[in-house]
Amino acid sequence: MLGKIITVFRIPELRRKIFLTLALLAVYRMGFWIPLPFIDQQGMHDSIQKMQGSGGSGGVGDVMRVVALFSASRIGNSTIFGLGIMPYISASIIFQLLASVYPPLERLQKEGEAGRKKINEYTRYATVVICLGQSYAWIMALSSGFIGQQSLILPEYNSFYYHLVGTVTMTAGTILLMWIGEQIDAYGIGNGISLLIMAGILAQMPAAGGQIFGDIMRDGLKLGSTTGMGIERLLLLAGLFVFVIVWVIAITQGQRRIPIQSAKHVRGRRVHGGQRQSLPLRVNQAGVMPIIFASSLLMFPMFFFGQLQNWMPDSQMVNTLAAAFGSGRGFTYNICYIALIYFFCYFWTAITFNPKDMANNLKDYGSFIPGYRPGGRTAAYLEQVMVRITYVGAAFLALVAVIPTIVSNLAKVDPLTAQFFGGTGLLIVVSVALDLVQKIDSHLVMRNYPGLLDTKEN
Repeated sequence: MLGKIITVFRIPELRRKIFLTLALLAVYRMGFWIPLPFIDQQGMHDSIQKMQGSGGSGGVGDVMRVVALFSASRIGNSTIFGLGIMPYISASIIFQLLASVYPPLERLQKEGEAGRKKINEYTRYATVVICLGQSYAWIMALSSGFIGQQSLILPEYNSFYYHLVGTVTMTAGTILLMWIGEQIDAYGIGNGISLLIMAGILAQMPAAGGQIFGDIMRDGLKLGSTTGMGIERLLLLAGLFVFVIVWVIAITQGQRRIPIQSAKHVRGRRVHGGQRQSLPLRVNQAGVMPIIFASSLLMFPMFFFGQLQNWMPDSQMVNTLAAAFGSGRGFTYNICYIALIYFFCYFWTAITFNPKDMANNLKDYGSFIPGYRPGGRTAAYLEQVMVRITYVGAAFLALVAVIPTIVSNLAKVDPLTAQFFGGTGLLIVVSVALDLVQKIDSHLVMRNYPGLLDTKEN
């Protein structure tokens, strides 16, 4: 493996792509720590710590933690990259959904490269609009004392002019991140936006490791410990971490291969076609999107009931609902989480996978599935297969999503550490890493080198 990694850096073009990608990611990480100058950062930090520590305050701390995970942002510190890349992702999802129901966009999507460039242009414009709205709302929330007990903008800067400056600054930061992602796509290696999100998730690993190390230093590491980490608990967490990663890779790469055969045709004295191939259908066709949608949707009851609890502290029903959807991640929350994941798995698969178009394409190319007539029967069969494997894929996503809660509650592990044993963060990291390895392998194979995961010798 070391020899293959050395080979990667011996190829000049691939080496330039990797170094450019690393340099752009370094720019992202530096901007991650540049705060807005007129924000009371100490007061902001104290407010966020208080909310996350108490689990109350309307669940704002939990909402921020989920938003930061998905968007590669640090909104809790109000930096120039505070919004992260989430506005661009939101705009992309909006246009992808519109392309399936709005005929002009659907026609534009089928025009090939020119149509995709036009849709990307619309996506950028929509990103700017979303950024302006979100950043202004965030600045006004800080100004009104919504996050803390008092305004977190320094008194001498609490005016409309500085609100506008903060709005434009955070918008420009997200646009810069969008530009960095596009530069990685064009001149680097891997998917730029995905790499930014992965870098933000991996940047939390030192803090998670520090939590475990702090527990070991405070309570010691001994067998059968009831107060500290304990040797058996540490080994259990290490084994579980490796098992979950291997399992996520296996399911992410899992496919249902449907045999297809091309029709034979005679040209002159030669017979062409007749080959048997396979049509791969991914088990996890929806990817990570159902978890993102489900988590985002559950932010609203978490936030709403938490705020309602602050306004009506004596209401038993409100307190029960706030506890069910709050930071405790109880039974009700997880049941709703799993149900939404199943719903969005089928919803997203129905948008991205069209069995009728696939059946027509097979028919146009003179291929068919043995035992099924081309056209409607083939489309019905493909839809039936996709419904069944989507059920398995949804079960996989649901289990990955609740693993952090199970680890945190049973092993008494901090939630920041538990999220690396499952959940969206681990799924994103594994998916992006696999995509990155495949792109590097394509460069190596093109130059007659063995791939990074190829077991055969050169």
